[in-house]
This record gives sequence, C-alpha cells and structure tokens, in this order.
Amino acid sequence: MAEPVDSVIPDDEGKEKFKKSDNVAFYRRQIQGPSLQHRALLDTLVLTENRARFELLEPDTQNRLLLSLSPSKCGTVRIIIDELQPIKARYRVPDVMTGELQCEQLRMERQSKESLTLSWASGHHQVRVWHFPFRLEILCGHEALVTFNPKGKLWFEALQDPPSELQEEEHTSSLWTETFRQFVDIKANGPSSVGADLCLHGFRHVYGLPEHSDNLQLKDTSDGEPYRLYNLDVFAYELYSRLGLYGSVPLMVAHRPDRTLGVFWLNASETFVNIQYSPTDQQEDRTPPVKRRRTPTQTDVHWLSESGVIDCTVLLGPTPQQLFAQYAQLTGYQALPPLFALGYHQCRWNYNDEADVKEVDAGFDRHNIPYDVIWLDIEHTNGKRYFTWDPVLFPEPASLQCHLEKKKRKLVIINDPHIKVDYGWYLFCEARDGGHFVKDREGQMYRGSCWPGVSSYLDFSNPATRAWYSRCFSLDKYKGSTPSLFVWNDMNEPSVFDGPEQTMPKDAVHHGGWEHRDMHNLYGFYQHMATVEGLITRSGGSERPFVLSRSFFAGSQRLGAVWTGDNVASWDYLKISVPMVLSLSLAGIAFCGADIGGFYGDPEPELLVRWYQAAALQPFFRGHSAKETKRREPWLFGQEITAKIRTAIQQRYCLLPYWYTLFHLAHTSGLPPLRPLWVEFPTEQNTFTVDHEYMIGGALLACPVTEAGIQQVKVLLPGSADIWYDVNSAKAYKGGRTVSLPVTLDTVPVFQRGGSVVCRSAGSGSCTAVLQQLPLSITVALNSQGCADGELYLDDGHSFKYRDRKAFCLRRFDMLSGRLLCRPASSEGAFECDTVIQSVTIMGVKSRPSTVTVHVSGAEDTSATFEFTETCCKLTVDSLELRVAADWEIRITG
Repeated sequence: MAEPVDSVIPDDEGKEKFKKSDNVAFYRRQIQGPSLQHRALLDTLVLTENRARFELLEPDTQNRLLLSLSPSKCGTVRIIIDELQPIKARYRVPDVMTGELQCEQLRMERQSKESLTLSWASGHHQVRVWHFPFRLEILCGHEALVTFNPKGKLWFEALQDPPSELQEEEHTSSLWTETFRQFVDIKANGPSSVGADLCLHGFRHVYGLPEHSDNLQLKDTSDGEPYRLYNLDVFAYELYSRLGLYGSVPLMVAHRPDRTLGVFWLNASETFVNIQYSPTDQQEDRTPPVKRRRTPTQTDVHWLSESGVIDCTVLLGPTPQQLFAQYAQLTGYQALPPLFALGYHQCRWNYNDEADVKEVDAGFDRHNIPYDVIWLDIEHTNGKRYFTWDPVLFPEPASLQCHLEKKKRKLVIINDPHIKVDYGWYLFCEARDGGHFVKDREGQMYRGSCWPGVSSYLDFSNPATRAWYSRCFSLDKYKGSTPSLFVWNDMNEPSVFDGPEQTMPKDAVHHGGWEHRDMHNLYGFYQHMATVEGLITRSGGSERPFVLSRSFFAGSQRLGAVWTGDNVASWDYLKISVPMVLSLSLAGIAFCGADIGGFYGDPEPELLVRWYQAAALQPFFRGHSAKETKRREPWLFGQEITAKIRTAIQQRYCLLPYWYTLFHLAHTSGLPPLRPLWVEFPTEQNTFTVDHEYMIGGALLACPVTEAGIQQVKVLLPGSADIWYDVNSAKAYKGGRTVSLPVTLDTVPVFQRGGSVVCRSAGSGSCTAVLQQLPLSITVALNSQGCADGELYLDDGHSFKYRDRKAFCLRRFDMLSGRLLCRPASSEGAFECDTVIQSVTIMGVKSRPSTVTVHVSGAEDTSATFEFTETCCKLTVDSLELRVAADWEIRITG
C-alpha cells in the first residue's frame, strides 16, 4: 500500500526544474531550421457550401498539406492545415469548440496565376491567397488586417513510422527521444510539430495568452523567452515571467483605436508564442516624425506547437464587444454561477476538524462578517483518498453540512485527479478494473507520486471515465455528502511530484492511443468537465454546480471558476493579481480571482486589508493559506483591522446585485465583468497599457491600492466627455485626465461613470441567501446630458429554471429629462419576486428640486420625501417601497 507523502509544499529545487525554450527540441528545430517555401497549388481549389480547400506543397521535402478555409456568419475565419495523406490521424482538439458555426458560402472574386481572391456575403471581407511564396491575407474593404505566413514560417512535420533502429547522431535521436534532466521522452510518432506566423497590420498592442504572471499587454519577445503555454504546477511562481502556469488559453487579442481582433490557436500540446512589435519602442523614440509615418505599424506573431494540426481562427471584431461574442460562440459562454459562489469563501490548508469548522463559521457571525462557503483541503480525507472522510477528524460530515446549511452556507471539498494506489480501496479497484487510468508508454497503468504517495491518474479524456467519475459524486456513492457540498479540483495540470517538470510524461498514453503530449493542456479542463457533470447529475439536472479548478483551457468558462494558484504573501503578488485576472477575463475566463493574502507566507495587517479590498472588486473572492502559515481569519488582527476587512466584505455583498447582473451579461453576451479600460474606451490610446485599474462592467472604475504606506494614488479617468463620481463622496470629476486622490487604509478609489445606474443591496446580511431578502438601493450617475441607464437581473440564484422555464426578471432603469423609469429589459422572462427598491440616489443633480413624485402603474401618484446635498449635487429619495418587477417612474421637477 502506498504511503502518503507528507503534506508539505514540495521542495521547489529552484526554478531549473522547468524548461526554457532552449531545452525544447521542437522549438529549436523550428527557430533554427531551414526556411521552407510553401506553394499554394491554386488549381487544386475546391469551393464547397461552407469552406474552400486547396493544397500546399513544400518543394524541398515534397510534403503536401491540405488547407481548409471557412468564414462564419458571426465574423470569424478559420484556417485548418493538416497533412494531405497522413500515415495515421493527427490529434484534433475535441470538446472545446461548442459546435459548428454557421459558415458563409465563399465565391471567387479574382484569379490569376499569382493569386486568387475569395469573398463572402456582402463582399466587405475578402481572403487573398498568393501562390508563391504562399501567404494568405484577410482583408476588410481594401485593407489587409491579417496576413498568414508572411515570413514563411509555416512548419508542419509529417508523422513517420519509427526507424528500425534509432540512429545515434544527435540530430536524428532528438527527433525520436528527448532528455531533460533525468527524464527520457520517447516519441511514438517522431517529430510532429507545427508552426505558423501571422502579421497583424496596424496593431501595436496585444493581450491574452493566460496564464502568465505578467503585465496585461504582452511583451516583445525578441530579446528573451517566448510565452509558453504548458500547464504546470509552479509553486510561488516567478513574477513578470513568460513561463506557463496552471492553465492555458491560446487566444491573443489585438487592439487599435478603430478595431479589435483576435487569433485563437486551437492546440492542446506544448505551445510557444513569439511576439515582435514594429516599430519597436526604441525605433519610435529615434525615428523622426516624418519617417515614422512611413514605418508600417504591425505585430508579428509566431505560434509553435509540439503536435496536432494547425487550427487557427481569426476573430474579426471589429469592436471589443463583438470579439467577446465571437469567442463565446466558438468556445462557449461563461457559466452563470449560483449566487452563493459570488460571495466570500473562507479556505485554509487545512481546517483541523469538525469543531474547527464550526468555530470558524461561528466567528463570522460573532464578528458580523458575511460569508457563504467554508472549504476543506486534502487533510479532510482518509489518507488522501478522495471521496472519503477522515474518520477521526470528520466523523459526521453530513451533520456538519446540515449545520452550515441551516445558516444557508455551503461546504467545498478538494478532489484531485490522482488516485492512491491501494488494492484494498474499492474506488481504486473500480477505476483499475474499468480501465480508467492513464497508461505508460509500455501499456501499463501509469504511476506517479503525489499527496497520497504512489498514485495513478484518471484518464478524463475518456468519456467513459468522465461518466464513471461523475457518478462518484452521487449522494448514495459519496458517503457523507449532501446537496450543499461543492467541489474544488486542484493539482490537475496534472501535478506529478516525480515527473518531468513536476507533471505527467509526454509519452504516457490516453484513451484512443493518443500520447499525453497531444492533449496535455486539456487534462484539467476534462477533470473540471467531469466534476461539473457529476454535480449536475447529482441534482437531477436542476441545480447549478460550483466547481473551482486550478488548471484550465479555452472553454473552461462554461464550467465554472479558476484562480491564480500558489501565490505569495507580498505586495508584488497583490499587484500582479490585477493584470493576471484581467488577462484571464479577456480570454473568456471571467470567473477568476487570486488567493487573498497570498497562499504562502504571513501577510502584514496592512497587506491583508489591501488584499481584501482588491479581491472584493474581483469576480472570485476567496481567502486561502498554506498549512505552514499562521491562522488569518479576519478577526485575528485586532479590532481595527477586523473592522476594515469587515467593511470590504460587506461592501462586496452590497454590490452583489450588480455583480450577478454582470455575470448574466457574461453568460448571454460573452462580455466579461472585469474589463481593461480600453474595452470601454477603445479609441483612447492612453488606456491601452493601463493594468493597475479597470472597469467592473460599464459603470464602475476600480483602482485597488497595491503598495504599502500609500497616502495618495493617481487614477486615470478616461473619456474627455465623461463625468466620474467618487462612490464614497459623490464628488464629480471630469474625465480625460489623471487625478490625485488622498487615501487612507479605509479607502479604495472606486468611481461610477456618468450615464450609468448601479443596483446595490441595502445591507449585506450574513450570506447571499439572506441578502436576497433585503431591499435594494439604486445609484444613478448622470452624464453631461442628465441621462443614465442600467439593468438588474434577478432569478432564484441557484437552479436552472432561468434557462429551462425562463424564470428570471431582467429590468431596465432609464433616467431621462428628470424621469427615472423602471421597465422590462426583455420580452422574455417571468419571475415572481418581492424584491423592492428602498432608496434612489442621483448624483449630478444641478439644483434642489421642488417635488419628487412616484408614479406606479395602476396606482395614484404619491409625493416622495427627499434630501438634497448641495455640496456634491446629490439627491436621495428614501422610504420607497417600489417593486422591482413592477413598472414605475420617479419624476423630479423644479
């Protein structure tokens, strides 16, 4: 029987455990290899009802490829390149794209020996293919937006049968075997890498490609490492690094004042991305203005992947909002979380026992701090066997969950993908007998080391394994579980303590005979999927699941939440959390956050307060810490610090109606709740590199304080025609400038944009279920025309009835000519709710009104009491009892 590994953070042995690009043979081959000149064989063109196909030929190798081109009605162009006649099928990523997009019929516009031009629909967009050297341009009007293969870096290594004996020459042997440290990787198909370059014309700002601990704008890689997409367990990751972390989304977003563009590279093998901006910053500084205009602005991007095919989709925008919608149509929309998941989560590795959990739960009530979920890490299990409970520490888990459920709170437990090798444990034997484990290259059950000691790893790429695993969450099979138990998938890169780069060897074998190298970046995505399906099945399809996953891929937004992994209790890690969650948001992973206070280390009280304030303004809101750290429940740092943390959490709860509405918008439109400033101000170039402040929806601008001892912060308020209102003081500021604001440890700069309406709860309650019973307050921020609008989304907060029975309420608030109207925002939806508006605050009212009248459909008009604060032009109407679901208006006269 395997002995558990001591539950301590594994020795990191320095950063040399992880590869640099120089250590990777396929990267070296492509960067150093011969320049290949492909020809497009234009006479092989075939136009079908939904695509164009033609062959490519590389004359030196006589390698023939088949290129398929398909534009969609939603504004994307997909390019797929495969071998014309491979000796066997190459891996194509399944389950990420949500379905076949409706494609446009292509037609020939022009043709010559040198090139041909295809167009579709109105002819506004075109594709031009050049014979030799092969390149492919996507045009809008007569402007080339993207060129595929402009520098001839198209690379496609054909699959081969292994030679009878591996030759000893270094070059040949590295094609079939590769050694890193003590690990030898044997490649069943030999060299199989692919690569391509694209030129993004007119763009000098690109973003995306999470997950990296780096700035929002991606850096030029000419003088350093490329960005790496390879899911790894990187404890206390280095900051401002291009090393791939826990998850990968191969989406790059480019922006310029008149257009937003995306490139989605659908490949789940190890991938590198090189970026070169032109002109460079140095060239810009040295070039005289006259010559500068002649230097074409562009970004050159080079994608390199170890295996698979080239599957590249260009998203044409042209607006940021359209691009988010296009990407959501490709890979799926953000799941609508249950309301409790947007509340505060309290986690630690580990809460000691049932009494400890109950004491922490009581501590929140005793200190009047709202929270929704308490979490259990690996020590809650019986010897690191998932789906079990330690019989001494957690003897009555169902009773513990019922104790929490009486207060409308939830329990989350950890469930990792490694299964303890224990021939006396029924779950291990079931998985073994069902063929549910990944195999090694010899066809035996793969074994690696993780928390339980020697472990085998479930093969979640197998639909039968996912179905088996999902059934393990049923209430009758998972003893001690109840419907209020939810799940956390950790270590699912996968983490293998004794594996190469602390992960699974690339030559391990999955269902269908595919090597792990083909699908490495999908492993966590598939566990996340199986867990979500398990919780949905557990409820008979009626209840929304909540599952947090450390590892992720494109499409993970459909499943739930992610976080930024094992960070450190330092100001630098607090600071980097902002661009990290913005990068995730841009790449569709909208439900994301960072461990409050830093997972490892002990934060000083000031840092802890600032982290709570910052995290309260991010989507996923969880405090978490390692077992070596001191306990850090919010009340352990003295009354003054407790009060500041309490305020941050209470303010988060008050803002939950707005957050929930933003998640409805993400779920239906693809627009993320957290947005870089340029998404809302696309023409303002001074916003393009800002990543310390951001928009929450279209209404709120947040600038968390991320440095110690700060007494004043500078905040860029974009939009020269905009008005911004400090949410604390209601003071108005003109946009289009940077303002200096004094701050104390109690304050965080948050501004509401003129022209917006934000709904808050009138109180915070003890958890979200209590919050739902509380009345609402509305804050109207007038723009320079005296107008504003906003929406509010309501449903039961937990079920799929919003989807299946249209049981929801979507209301719109419009302020125009002194009248605030509440009307339906959608013809769909019917949801009986008693939620009322208790107060309305209007900022930017120039003078004291004479009367405020409330008109409700079917009732007599009534006069409302109000208060006007002249110093900040704020009108407050209190003591209202206006049903959200009813039509009404408030008229302000005189």
